[in-house]
Amino acid sequence: MKIIRVSLFVLLLVFVGYILYSIKLDCKHQNGNFNITDYGAIGDGKVLNTEFIQKAIDACVANGGGKVIIPSGIFKSGTIILKSNVELHFEHNSVLLSSIDVTDFPLQPMPKYRSHKDQLGGFNALIYAESQENIAITGNGTIDGQGALHTPMPNPYAGDVDGRPRNILLISCKNIKIDGLRMLNASIWNQHYLDCEDLFISNIYVYSHGSRNNDGIDIDGCRRVVLSNSIIDSDDDGIVLKSTGAAACEDIAITNCVVSSFCNAIKAGTETTGGFKNVSISNCVIKPSKEKGKPIWDTPRIGVSGISLMIVDGGILEGFTVNNITIHGTESPIYIRLGNRARPHTPGAVVNQIGEVKNISISNVIAHNAGTWGSSITGLEGFPIKNISLNNIQIFSKGGLKRGDFKTTVEEDEKGYPHAITYGNLPSHTFFIRHAEGISIDNMIIGTNKTDSRYPIIVDDVKNLQIRDISWKNADGTKPLVKGQSITNYQIEEPLGWKGSVHFELLD
Repeated sequence: MKIIRVSLFVLLLVFVGYILYSIKLDCKHQNGNFNITDYGAIGDGKVLNTEFIQKAIDACVANGGGKVIIPSGIFKSGTIILKSNVELHFEHNSVLLSSIDVTDFPLQPMPKYRSHKDQLGGFNALIYAESQENIAITGNGTIDGQGALHTPMPNPYAGDVDGRPRNILLISCKNIKIDGLRMLNASIWNQHYLDCEDLFISNIYVYSHGSRNNDGIDIDGCRRVVLSNSIIDSDDDGIVLKSTGAAACEDIAITNCVVSSFCNAIKAGTETTGGFKNVSISNCVIKPSKEKGKPIWDTPRIGVSGISLMIVDGGILEGFTVNNITIHGTESPIYIRLGNRARPHTPGAVVNQIGEVKNISISNVIAHNAGTWGSSITGLEGFPIKNISLNNIQIFSKGGLKRGDFKTTVEEDEKGYPHAITYGNLPSHTFFIRHAEGISIDNMIIGTNKTDSRYPIIVDDVKNLQIRDISWKNADGTKPLVKGQSITNYQIEEPLGWKGSVHFELLD
């Protein structure tokens, strides 16, 4: 009898304990908050917390959605899957630390939306979601990818498609909020948003110099996106619009950002299959990176370009406005390119037509301490870039080049990788324009710190050209402002205060 009473007492204690534990959990979750430590996570930087974080996310989903809390601490993890109606929220002094064990980043199933970067059969990522809605990653914490410690996965010869995990990868998701985070040292692209809709990204700090292909942010084939109030310093491209699949990047606003890059600071390309439409880039500062470490993968320690807009794999780039930009220290402040690399986005796809670049307005840009490469607008013979207006532009470059320091002819490079580094020092120190139609340059101030033997502007095969209200600092009248050939229907005014005999040299 006594044994039975003891057993009943023990059962009663267990039951009461269960009830109290349930009440405790209910209290924790009454506001829809799910703290990962309640599911076993330990923030010591050593324990692998993948399973515990995922349990918290799954419990949140089962409860109808809410907020999964990453508290103060260093929580090491492999791939976690974000799901609909879940906000992953980082509290102060919280760190999501990427594992460096490749087995902690399983290849995710091939997504329904196909793109050039899924060639291994899927993707690898630290935070991953596909076809989810109403998701958010917010707070005041840090995502650290430990990129310098990662090694490529089993296919090391696949270029940038070698299985290194992105810090964040969201595919075909809708209604997304990314706010307030620090994102450090990814092992490849820091954050990749692919075929997403209604995406809001704000107040993020990105510093990614841990590995090659360290883009700051890639917005890829997305629709209705706002990126604002952020600071990005990256080893590869800074802010990148891409179209690695069939969908266009369209209805995009990028504003109030400070961007540093050892490649292209703000770029549309390089993959361009679906194209880019209706994009506003405004109120941004482009400046040199503060990273002083050794080059990664032979990346030159320079800023290659400030604003880079291109189509090379078919597709159309149109409806761009670029306004109120300060560019400090890049080699090529403005690079606009139409090429014909014609690379298919997926096996079996065919790129059978050259794309288009048209309808671009660039205004209120100050580029100072620029390098010696010059800016360019280059189409292809028979396929001109169309309708480009440059208004209220200031470009001051280092100058100092003599004959022999630059190319006197510029190769077409139709199939090459589109990159200002390919051209190097152009034969013009401010603008080289070729195969274009409807070009307007109005109210521009130019100059070089040292005397430069090159023409400021060279135009070749251009129709409907207008150049007026140009102020050329340090001009001595010995060299014309513009050198041109094959120009149809043009108006080229003398530089303000011009004292030379000829301001425009037409070769034909």
